Amino acid sequence: MKRGTTKNRNGLIAALDVGSSKVCCFIAKAEGGARPRVIGIGQQASHGVKAGAVIDMETTEAAILNAVHAAEQMADERIERVVVNLSGGYPESSSVGVEVAIDGHEVGDSDLDRAVARSHEFGSNEFGGAKDQVANGRQLIHAIPTCYSIDGSRGIRDPRGMCGERLAVSMHFITAAAGAVRNLLNCVERCHLDVAGLVVSPYASGLSSLVDDETELGVTVIDMGGGTTTMAVFLEGKVIYTDVVPVGGIHVTNDIARGLATPVTHAERLKALYGNAAAVSADETETIEVPQVGEEETSRQQVPRAKLDQIIRPRLEETFELVRARLEASGFEKIAGHRVVLTGGASQLTGVRELAAAVLDKQVRLGRPSRILGLAEATAGPAYATCAGLLTYAATAEAARPRRAEPQSGKPGDLIGRIGFWLREHF
Repeated sequence: MKRGTTKNRNGLIAALDVGSSKVCCFIAKAEGGARPRVIGIGQQASHGVKAGAVIDMETTEAAILNAVHAAEQMADERIERVVVNLSGGYPESSSVGVEVAIDGHEVGDSDLDRAVARSHEFGSNEFGGAKDQVANGRQLIHAIPTCYSIDGSRGIRDPRGMCGERLAVSMHFITAAAGAVRNLLNCVERCHLDVAGLVVSPYASGLSSLVDDETELGVTVIDMGGGTTTMAVFLEGKVIYTDVVPVGGIHVTNDIARGLATPVTHAERLKALYGNAAAVSADETETIEVPQVGEEETSRQQVPRAKLDQIIRPRLEETFELVRARLEASGFEKIAGHRVVLTGGASQLTGVRELAAAVLDKQVRLGRPSRILGLAEATAGPAYATCAGLLTYAATAEAARPRRAEPQSGKPGDLIGRIGFWLREHF
């Protein structure tokens, strides 16, 4: 995976969302610190990804090629580098806080690197942290400084140039299963594309759909994808926790297909047209036509619409209950505040917002990509929040990149060097 600039040779940035239901590519221009403006969009159905992980390399590769080609044709440009999302591999969070001596001098990059290296060592020894996780088949995805303090003074966003005796840093590590990460990267690289960055899906969704006050006061982003539902907690402008439950919109579709004995394609259509997750007293006399598996197209059964809703609601209730349980077990449920933002294609089902509010006991809104320009109405909804967030991530990383030669990284397994790079990338 390439770790240099996120821009292509023609100055464009590109995002690739490889999901369980669709593969989407956005190409955008980002100049002069302005918000990225999308000039090319490509999308293909995804049949080679399950629960966020690649299960068919050739099918996934073909979907990526077609999506990228469509975006390039629309933009009339060619791209070589993309920022890619990660929703599979069961991303896990761990946090470590350490102190290092700075002996009264101004804090510099070398002090930050030293604090990061110390946090890595402490996490490995005490909590089975990032180093052990990589050694045990986990790969580092993000190493994000969430909080600095100098001599006990907390809330410092960037300590460089400040003086004191002791520098403390809290680090948020996000790792994922190395095999799932490698398979995804192989698919992208076999399409003759360099991976300029890898971003977990809920983090990307939050970058595109949250407003500043939400990220400061505390908010949970729940990205409801096709194969997984991922979540990220933001506080004081940083992502401080991520997790995933292996349930998504495809599971709802499969429940409908089994419950009504209809083909999966028709189940998806029924869900989108007639499905409702809210507790409504539907009239039992209101019926819908349901094609039956193995029978002629003209053979359709009349089914009460209420039965469809009775299939959809339990699965979505289960999903939000799993999310609530994960947040409570992590200890971040109260820190996350009383605000939830839903993104992802499955969040667009009628009644999902109301059901989420009832199960999670929080204020809920649908998140839309608001930090990029040029999206048409059809691609400006919650289903495209992740891809839009990848562009935001790429543009932010490019703007913050130091205007000097990047130090050469060590071996692929040189975790301390990679963590140091991530620190420089985020600040």
